[in-house]
Amino acid sequence: MRFPEDVPELTDGVVTLRAHTADDVEPAYRMCQDPVMQQWTTIPVPYLHEHAVGYLTEIIPAGWRENTSWAWAIEYDGTYVGTVDLRDGEGGVGEVGFAVSPDVRGHGVMTRALRLVVRHAFDGLGWDRVIWRAYVGNFASRRVAWKTGFHGLVTIPGGGLSRGVRKDEWVASIGRDDELEPHGHWWTVPVLDGGAIRLRPLRESDAQRVMEACGDERTQQWLTGMPSPYGLDDAKGFINNRPVAAAEGEAVAWAIADAVTDELLGNVSVFGMNHRMDKTVGELGYWMHPDARGRKVMSSAVELVIAHAFRPIEDGGLGRRRLVVKCAAGNTASAHVAEANGFTRVGNERSADRRRDGSYDNLLTYDLLAGEYAARP
Repeated sequence: MRFPEDVPELTDGVVTLRAHTADDVEPAYRMCQDPVMQQWTTIPVPYLHEHAVGYLTEIIPAGWRENTSWAWAIEYDGTYVGTVDLRDGEGGVGEVGFAVSPDVRGHGVMTRALRLVVRHAFDGLGWDRVIWRAYVGNFASRRVAWKTGFHGLVTIPGGGLSRGVRKDEWVASIGRDDELEPHGHWWTVPVLDGGAIRLRPLRESDAQRVMEACGDERTQQWLTGMPSPYGLDDAKGFINNRPVAAAEGEAVAWAIADAVTDELLGNVSVFGMNHRMDKTVGELGYWMHPDARGRKVMSSAVELVIAHAFRPIEDGGLGRRRLVVKCAAGNTASAHVAEANGFTRVGNERSADRRRDGSYDNLLTYDLLAGEYAARP
């Protein structure tokens, strides 16, 4: 077996990037059996032992020898756990790719490895910019790139090719003078317990209930921005887009679920957190499934979200200074939820809320300040 020589070793004291060895073939082969790895990368499927041998002993050495790609074994706790590589680099711009064993995911290993290799691209190879790519939906890879400082993310429809199939692709980059630190917030969706209800992340299994709630006549009456009619694909699209909004720092959405049955009762969100004028504000939005109305479910859910929204970011909250609720003047149920939670009506925009029949209603604005909330007895 042939392995590259003169590979610079890179380490931060926890993770080490080194040359591949014969001992890496078996763990690399096992790693590539992982369904997640096969879903998000372009490795052959099925992945055979000979593929691992060929990649480590032929493709990687050829890249180093021809100065076209530079791949390192990722070593953690004395064990091979993945590979990271740099490619191209013509004109001072190149790409990075990486894969890590499922055994160490969630331990920050890949983020450490990526910081090491990006720094080497700038300081060792003289690059000016490194590009990261991933298929849309690969949030694990996107989060690693975000933690490392990659930014300016765009979505390229059909930009990726995997085993003959075109896939939408995320692309972001980092420059030589950029900090290797996150840009903006990536919000998490914590579970918030409230006795008879529990706020949790939305799941694919909620789609039927989301469709029923958002297709309901009353919901359609007041939330005119929703598709009409509202189908199952609309519900799935709504659910799938919530992690994107959280990753962009724009919004956090919770399913309001029955604490016993876990059945979806409604949805509550804090959004607009990337407001161009004031990034300390957040807008509350909510809707209910018809069979949950009249049980004070929404008032209780909003109470839980308010506490989380005003909690400082360093304590796991959203660090909001001001929360806003907007609703049509005729939507008395929505206004009641805001008023029951201490919001003050501060605005009345005349004929600002368009109905589906083409008529207009006044749009009411309520707000609540963090200081007011903290001063409550």
